[in-house]
Order: sequence, then C-alpha cells, then structure tokens
Amino acid sequence: MGRYIARRLLLMIPVLIGTTFLIYAMAWAVPGDPFASRCGQRPCPEAFVQAETERLHLDQPLPVQYGHFLLNMVQGDFGTTFSGDTVLEAVSKAFPITVKLTVVAILFELILGIGIGTIAALRRGGYLDGFFLFTSLVAISFPSFVIGYVLQYLLGVKAGLFSVTVAAGAPWGDLILPGFVLASLSLAYVLRLTRASMLETLQADHVRTAIAKGLPKSMILRKHVLRNSLIPVITYIGADVGALLGGAIVTEGVFNIQGIGGLIFHALRIRENGTVVGVTTLVVLVILFVNLLVDLLYARLDPRIRYE
Repeated sequence: MGRYIARRLLLMIPVLIGTTFLIYAMAWAVPGDPFASRCGQRPCPEAFVQAETERLHLDQPLPVQYGHFLLNMVQGDFGTTFSGDTVLEAVSKAFPITVKLTVVAILFELILGIGIGTIAALRRGGYLDGFFLFTSLVAISFPSFVIGYVLQYLLGVKAGLFSVTVAAGAPWGDLILPGFVLASLSLAYVLRLTRASMLETLQADHVRTAIAKGLPKSMILRKHVLRNSLIPVITYIGADVGALLGGAIVTEGVFNIQGIGGLIFHALRIRENGTVVGVTTLVVLVILFVNLLVDLLYARLDPRIRYE
C-alpha cells in the first residue's frame, strides 16, 4: 500500500504540471489589457503597466513565465488578488463554504442516488422503477441553472420553504436547496449507475449461490450485492468532486454564495488572471488528492483488489 501511495503521489506531479500549464497559458492568452480593471475608467499609467509586466514576467516567453509561477507555487506563493490579499487568504475564506456546499451535494448523491437506485433495481420493471428512470432522465435533460431558478422560485419564493439566497457564513440549512441543485445532474447518474450495477451483480454466480443456500435476503443484499455494486458508484462520485467544484460556479451565482465559484467568477469578470490561475491550481490539487483517496477506498470495498 505504501509503495502504491508513493507511486500515485509521484504520478500527480506531471498531471499537476500539465494541468496548471494549460490553465496558466489560457488565462493569460485572453486578448485585451490584463491590468485595465485595476485602473478604473482611465488608462493605466505606462510605468504601472511596465512594473506589473516585469513583476509577473509577462515580457518573457511563456515557458519562462510558467517556470516562475511554478517556483512560487512550490514555495507556497499562489499569487496576490487585486485587493491585496494573497490567493491562499482568499481561498481560505471561500473554500470552506464551497466544501460545505459540495458535502451537501455528495450526501444527496449518496443517500438519494444509491437509495433510489437500489429500490429501482429491486423493483425492476415496476411502476417505481419506471418513475425513477423517467425522473432521472428529466434531471439529466435540464441544465442545473434552470433547475436552480425553477426550484428557487417554487420552493423559495412561492412556498417559502427555503431561503432564496444563502446568508453570510453559509449556514447548513441555507445550503440544502443549492446542494440539491448542484447534485441534481450527478444524482441522476448515480441512481442509474447504482441500478445497472446492482442488476448485474444480482445475476452473478456468488449471489445465486447465496440465495440457493437460503441466506437471509438482507444479508445477501448487504454483503454480496451492495458491496460489489458500489465500486463503480464510488468511482463516479470521487471523480465527480471536480465536476461539483466546477459546477459550483453556476450554483453559487444563482444562490449568491460567496464560495470558490463566486471567487473564480469575480476574478474572471475583472480579468484577475493571477487569482484565476492560483485558485484553479488549488482546486486541481484537491481533486487529485480526492481521487487518490477514492482509489484507496477500493480495497476496503473489494478485498480482491491489492495495490502491492
């Protein structure tokens, strides 16, 4: 296990370098003056532009620019926002809010997605199975911002069951509706994946043998069906963390949540390229470590998997 973890950590290095290089190149490749938003309505003084260009090494070739960024990143310097805070300080304020939103979304995926997918598999061909499949298809067909606005209007404005916007500090109760909206698309996929995986496992020889032995149905379901069926589902949810963090940009905009999504959206709007690169780099690091954690969970779910 130790060798596997060390090998995975080493493999993260080229992935991180390749990903951050693309992000860095795309962020600074956007045409226009990257310092215009710092000078308001007036053109930036030439001396200021020159000083910033030299500070950010923008007058040097792209690989050299990225090399300086990489060196700073290794030393823990992810850049500075226009307001003067370091990117780490800005992220430390916004990231806990996005993590809370992501946790709520993942809980919806785990509880509703796996729960309803299990019921659909056990009721294959019935009315409940058909209803759940139709509902999941509807969720897949609509963009999350449409679902967000519809539920915000129906459950927030009309019914008054949920807050329309999220208060400062993002209390857990205010995140229920945004979390469901963020999870809606993935929840539908988890439901379908759980159903398909369970139907396949139910036809496996070891499950038929367990049934023939007369073992209790609950034991067969818990020990022989769910455990094996959850492997692809956990894989999907682990990989989905990145999508949830990216999708949070839209959901946080709809519900006015001051998380990572709001931070990136604001930075993109005013062309705060250094902040965009720094924040997305930190998000990439989180995604890489979450995927490593998911891979390590495989061994717990399936004892046949060994990493040595």
